[in-house]
Amino acid sequence: MNYKIKVLGGGQEVGRAAIEVSNGQESLILDYGVNFNADDTPNFPLQESPSKVSAFVVSHAHLDHVGALPIYQISGSKPIYGTKLTREIAELIIKDFLKISGPRVPYEWVELRKAMDNFRTFKYNEEFQVGSFTVKTSSAGHIPGSAITLVKTEKGDVAYTGDINLANTKLMKPADLELMKSAKVIVTEATYGRFNHPERKNVVDEFYNSVMEVLEGGGTVLIPAFSLARSQEILAVLAEKNIPYPVYYDGMARTIMEIMMSNPEYLNDVESLRKAYDEFVYVRGWEDRNKAWKSNGVIVASAGMLKGGPAVYYFKKMADNPKNAIFLVSYQAENTPGRKLLELGKFSESSPLLKARFQLFDFSSHAGKDKLMEILKASSSLEKVVIVHASPDSGQYFAEVVKQELGVEVKVPENGEEIEV
Repeated sequence: MNYKIKVLGGGQEVGRAAIEVSNGQESLILDYGVNFNADDTPNFPLQESPSKVSAFVVSHAHLDHVGALPIYQISGSKPIYGTKLTREIAELIIKDFLKISGPRVPYEWVELRKAMDNFRTFKYNEEFQVGSFTVKTSSAGHIPGSAITLVKTEKGDVAYTGDINLANTKLMKPADLELMKSAKVIVTEATYGRFNHPERKNVVDEFYNSVMEVLEGGGTVLIPAFSLARSQEILAVLAEKNIPYPVYYDGMARTIMEIMMSNPEYLNDVESLRKAYDEFVYVRGWEDRNKAWKSNGVIVASAGMLKGGPAVYYFKKMADNPKNAIFLVSYQAENTPGRKLLELGKFSESSPLLKARFQLFDFSSHAGKDKLMEILKASSSLEKVVIVHASPDSGQYFAEVVKQELGVEVKVPENGEEIEV
């Protein structure tokens, strides 16, 4: 049989991840997510004929990997495979997406319900059969419940990293690369293919010292953070350090924290997360919100790029006071207020310059350049690398590094491109 990989989304772009592995008769789709235009319109992946698609395997619950899954439940019924934790969080994340972007989404609540009804869970390192494909997974180290996927074919094994990380963090142990040994083809992300991240311990120490400087000076620290994983990571760090000031957290982070704590087998340090849950203050409404920004304490709130959510309210209340601080801990996409702050020092073109202290801390949950190379070197059968989930410059840069170091065939495909296994 002739096996091919087709990039349905994530080709020369970050997000909208969707990778099809096909043998001509049937196909398996790995992830099916969305990303957004400058005006916040969601972009969906290319589609394959539903009659050809056997199932979906999902790497993790971030919207850019799961947001389009219900599309295939409109006229039929397709099984979706992922970890138990991914299933529980994906439902919450897609519900939130539907609430915010509903009119611009090509499916409705009934399709989301069907997607969840058709969701089948797997455990790491257990083989399972999907149509004529044999699949095996292991932890990707990215967020709790995330998975590397290995698809076994007659022409050789195909590994898909999803989003992957080798750092040891409060939430996650490093990715388990054992199953990648047999991979002939690796489809890898390269979000940070151009540079390396600093050591996590150094980032944590610098972050905590900076937080304490602001608090000891009588100010308030706002930490805009993604509801899924980054908020919990930051809260766990602050809990472990026994921070002697009040910590408030706002948004969907609490619900996700509860789901994570009910699935402790996916967590590296569940005790720090429980401590944060027990000791820190969850913001329950406007009265709490008003109290939080006036306090000499820390606020962790979504959204991580300041595109919306309670973080924007706090920002507007706090930005004008030089005693306060805004500490970014998440990736800042183009055309977002977070990116504007980094580039211009203000929230938007027409906003006044920020007076509060401002810093970015690299708490990334993606592997950097050298760690990505380490991941590729885990295979002893590697012949081909397919780079996705990267901006064009990051993808091309990393492709050159791979060619020079490993001497294998490297592709940086656009959406719609097919590659032979």
